[in-house]
Amino acid sequence: MLSFLLQADIADAFQAAPVQQEMSFSLINMAAKGGWLMIVLLALSITAIYIFGKKWWMIRQASAIDKDFMMDIRDYIHDGKVKSAKTLCSKYDTPVARMVESGIDRIGRPLGDIQTAIENVGNVEVARLEKGLPYLAMIAGGAPMIGFLGTVMGMVQAFFNMSQAGNNIDITLLSSGIYTAMITTVGGLIVGIIAYFGYNYLTSKVSNVVFQMESSTIEFMDLLENPRGKQEDED
Repeated sequence: MLSFLLQADIADAFQAAPVQQEMSFSLINMAAKGGWLMIVLLALSITAIYIFGKKWWMIRQASAIDKDFMMDIRDYIHDGKVKSAKTLCSKYDTPVARMVESGIDRIGRPLGDIQTAIENVGNVEVARLEKGLPYLAMIAGGAPMIGFLGTVMGMVQAFFNMSQAGNNIDITLLSSGIYTAMITTVGGLIVGIIAYFGYNYLTSKVSNVVFQMESSTIEFMDLLENPRGKQEDED
């Protein structure tokens, strides 16, 4: 009895393996049925993933700064160690550090000139962080439209095949066109959804970095306006 059950299980396993292979192969065929528009959607998906990964890493690096950075800058400025403050800024490859360094280079000039120089550096840094995000937004809006284009093309092909068939109309003539139409629609929506969420996620991260830059700018300008304020309060 035990040997019979073992033989039955082995037979079931051999029967299940071809079914799984057939399912995975059918997924490839399903994508191939979408036609040349699926190649366009594949290229857009690769581009979206590349842009997201590159910008995510750049934004992550831009926000990575020591929480005691501004406190150390304040201490150096209080002690008159301007060169040490610039050396500290050069250790960080971040927008905040470059903005503060730009302000330190202009210590001794009017505060308006210093603030203008810092804001100019900040604008350049924000533009650098946002570069490439419009392409991600374009993919988010364009991919579903390409999918809908495939839907229309598939329906046109289906009705064209029916018109050419004359009286010998077969349901497969219509189903094949609809099959192609649905595949491109699904593909376009998947690529569009991924790009849409990726764009909004990166935009929120850029906003956080901009807030950090603005906060550091205000703190640095307060330091220059009253460099000894903290010590006078303590006295």
